[in-house]
Amino acid sequence: MSPGEKLDPLPDNFILQPPVFQPVVPYATTIFGGLHAGKMVMLQGVVPEDARRFQVDFQCGCSLLPRPDIAIHFNPRFHTIRPHVICNTLYAGRWQVEARWPGLALQRGASFIILFFFENEAMKVSVNGQHFLHYPYRLPLSRVDTLGVSGDVLVKAIGFVNISPFLEGRREYPVGHPFLLKSPRLEVPCSQALPRGLWPGQVIVVRGLVLQESKDFTLSLRDELAQVPVSLRASFTDRTLAWISPWGRRKLILAPFLFSHQRFFEVLLLCHEGGLKLALNGQGVGATSLSQKVLERLRELRIGGSIQLYCVHC
Repeated sequence: MSPGEKLDPLPDNFILQPPVFQPVVPYATTIFGGLHAGKMVMLQGVVPEDARRFQVDFQCGCSLLPRPDIAIHFNPRFHTIRPHVICNTLYAGRWQVEARWPGLALQRGASFIILFFFENEAMKVSVNGQHFLHYPYRLPLSRVDTLGVSGDVLVKAIGFVNISPFLEGRREYPVGHPFLLKSPRLEVPCSQALPRGLWPGQVIVVRGLVLQESKDFTLSLRDELAQVPVSLRASFTDRTLAWISPWGRRKLILAPFLFSHQRFFEVLLLCHEGGLKLALNGQGVGATSLSQKVLERLRELRIGGSIQLYCVHC
């Protein structure tokens, strides 16, 4: 690449939106790339002791006047005899027929994690890991580009997550892991233990921000003898991504270089019989071969380079 040459912008479906920490409510933000099947939004927070109600709106725009259509209105209510959730759709300034779900799993004074999981025909919602409702779309999901949160709620974090491309056929409900802000365990260089090694079906997820001055960053897997059977290295010098063998040999990954300075990223490694599959920002890009014996002996994930980590899940 010649000096001064501009990089083509990354397609929207490659962009993972940064998590938002402790926003002031009411809060509204653009959803990068809009909503589509396979995307998930996580809301992490606390219900105040005196809460009456709050709402999460997936909107078709962010104007104040005229009021935008709201494809999905999620509205927990605590001030009634039986707390419940209302879901509805606002179209052309008029609310449609509301849907009601009793048995609300949220409680005043308690923390929560709510996952909004978008499928082809409906949104599924889980509260603290338990499925709660599904709401069929009344407006096209493709029209949604704004998230709004208002009412009686303390929001700790909002996350925007692409589901693993390797697990699209799975039936179990997606799992949400709390986002951490400036946690000592996420300082780089970062080390995460793998007490039982790796086994088929296990997933490693790393999410973070590439810093402005970053030249490269590396994810290494180490065995019980502190040897490194495999590393994944992203180089900004030549914009390459490669698997690095124990002898320093590089095997280039023939896929678009999906990392950019001051952009957020997600690296996902899926262990399977015979090695590791790799996905970047929700896109499957390749694999590397490792024997099951080698995978079982792995005991540590190390992450280095000029990046800021937001989530490491092993």
